[in-house]
Amino acid sequence: MRGWPAFPIVVLLTLSIALFACGNSRKLQSVSVSPTTANSPAQFTATGIYNTMPNNVDITATTAWCIGSSNGVCDGNIVQGASVNKGLAQCLSGFSGTVTVLAGQPGPMGLPDQGNQLQPYGTAQLTCP
Repeated sequence: MRGWPAFPIVVLLTLSIALFACGNSRKLQSVSVSPTTANSPAQFTATGIYNTMPNNVDITATTAWCIGSSNGVCDGNIVQGASVNKGLAQCLSGFSGTVTVLAGQPGPMGLPDQGNQLQPYGTAQLTCP
């Protein structure tokens, strides 16, 4: 009977190890940015679409944001004409044109002076006067 109190501890320890061994299968599948087009300044929001419930999650405050290209590469050290921080995008003084706003999960770095490749990512367009 002295070994009986240790039994629940052994069971709990075994279950804990089994749960941690399973890992986290939740994976970000894609990112949607809205609005898809806006004039500066603009607040964009990012929605992460996951493979498990809840499927659609607002990730605006936690995802990576940058100005880049439609293929998901951030501009890095290249002058972009605009900046974006937690979805708030603004044109730089004197810049006129359209830039691509990206939101997503940071991937590998590109060539020198090039930023991260976001994987997955979503895009939107910001128009500067």
